[in-house]
Amino acid sequence: MPKRILSGTVTSDANEQTVTVSVERRFKHPLLHKTVRKSKKYRAHDEKNAFKVGDTVRIIECAPKSKTKRWEVLEA
Repeated sequence: MPKRILSGTVTSDANEQTVTVSVERRFKHPLLHKTVRKSKKYRAHDEKNAFKVGDTVRIIECAPKSKTKRWEVLEA
């Protein structure tokens, strides 16, 4: 099964080797036919602490790195 790749914005880089990435998805509401925006936050592994708040990054699924980290930063 292929690994998922998501694109989002870094919202926090306070922890060592970890960034919090907010990923937004848009979809049409099934009944109201209105475009709805939903966002979800993922914690991703950033080996070199290269990314700062506001950067747009791509993240990829990986084996668990810690209790909350299941993603790693692919590229900017």
